[in-house]
Amino acid sequence: MTDPDTDRHNAKMAKKKAARDKIMATKTDEKGLVIVHTGKGKGKSSSAFGMIFRCIAHDMPCAVVQFIKGGMGTGERDLIIKNFSDLCDFHTMGEGFTWETQDKSRDIEMAQAAWAKAKELIADPVNRMVLLDEINIAIRYDYVDVAEVVTFLRDHKPPMTHVVLTGRNAREELIELADLVTEMELVKHPFRSGVKAQAGVEF
Repeated sequence: MTDPDTDRHNAKMAKKKAARDKIMATKTDEKGLVIVHTGKGKGKSSSAFGMIFRCIAHDMPCAVVQFIKGGMGTGERDLIIKNFSDLCDFHTMGEGFTWETQDKSRDIEMAQAAWAKAKELIADPVNRMVLLDEINIAIRYDYVDVAEVVTFLRDHKPPMTHVVLTGRNAREELIELADLVTEMELVKHPFRSGVKAQAGVEF
């Protein structure tokens, strides 16, 4: 004797699967995506590095350019440089957050150098994914011209290369260009309760 609740559940799931399979059958294209992670919530870079580690797991060459971070070590950078430098080209071009450096001309110089390196890495079709970590911050402060970034990604990015751009306050021009945009929403953060950034969570 079968359970009516189980029968109803199975029938519902079968119907849902059929509908899902029908939708999935129409999704046949592949392309290199422009992906933006923005918002005030935590997790923008963490999520982007998750994708970098997926590329590494699939033996797909990739690269990282960090535009702001650089004043301190991070777990992702240490792990990649120590174990996966053959697959992931890692460049920390920043020297810390702008309120730490307090040198605008130096910040602009470093951001421009990071953007030059980013263009080089993106233009190389060997790289399947390039992460531009915290580039939105550099764009927000006009250290890097958003129009130049949009034009380069639109006109010069190889067709199968994914580019991920992280940082708060993503410009509308980037959001419009992007294929995938995620905004991290801040609900609660321990920093507001006096808890400092901790290894394994923030870095």
